Amino acid sequence: MTRTLIYILVMVAMIIALRLAAWWGLRLVSRLFSKSVTAFEQDRVRKGITELGSWISSSFPKTTRLLKARLSPHRFTGLPLTLIVIAALYIAVLLGGLVEELLEADNLVRLDEYINQQIDLMRIESMITVFSWITDLGGSAALVAVSLVATGLLWAHRRRYIIAPLWLTILGSQITTSAGKYVLVRQRPEFVTEVTAVTSSFPSGHATSAMAVYGFIAYIVARELRTTRQRFEMIYWTAVLISLIGFSRMLLGLHYASDIAAGFLVGGLWLLVGFAVAEPRYRKHRTSSGRR
Repeated sequence: MTRTLIYILVMVAMIIALRLAAWWGLRLVSRLFSKSVTAFEQDRVRKGITELGSWISSSFPKTTRLLKARLSPHRFTGLPLTLIVIAALYIAVLLGGLVEELLEADNLVRLDEYINQQIDLMRIESMITVFSWITDLGGSAALVAVSLVATGLLWAHRRRYIIAPLWLTILGSQITTSAGKYVLVRQRPEFVTEVTAVTSSFPSGHATSAMAVYGFIAYIVARELRTTRQRFEMIYWTAVLISLIGFSRMLLGLHYASDIAAGFLVGGLWLLVGFAVAEPRYRKHRTSSGRR
């Protein structure tokens, strides 16, 4: 019990330290951005940039129109959608590289085995009990219940336009995960606890589902919050929950680290797809209801 308490206290301390670092980092980036905007607004700098922009616009009109359309911050189909597409492509590249490493290289397998051996020090009865509860939060029963409750609440509060993107994210991530398990058929680690599983190991269904379901619900809630601090807290503690679910799968000996990483990438990819579908609907609703 003493070892369990020590482990839990260390994890809590790390979570709190990361939260402080993330918040102060966000504030620092915000201040730097504000200073950059202030510098840009100075007459000399703005005049130079305007002249350069005019020259580029006259020399390359079609390219300029395309860039303006893709980089406009005032329309979702401009800069927001461009950033989502770039992030989705980046995640897809990372996921492809992870699969390639799994199929063609031994380094990833050795790294997975090493991490698994290090986590073995934490596999004591009380820790297994605690993380068995946590892993259940990413199980099918819990996530189906959460998804159905969220759907009911969205329907009751007249946010029905978000229901389709929510289920697109959930079902898309599930189909992709099932396809990955079927195609790759990676064997799970040797079971070391009473908790077992029957499907293939790669990618982790718990990690994928937790990222997709809890991530999208965090988006729904954060979209309604008023301050940056409130949104930050919502997103950070949701990320902590998702991370703990992923770690629980490794501690229980059900997945390798790369399985969890792949699950997070698949879930994150479908989250971006869900955002891309939901955001125009959200903005349309806000406009039609007269809200800003």
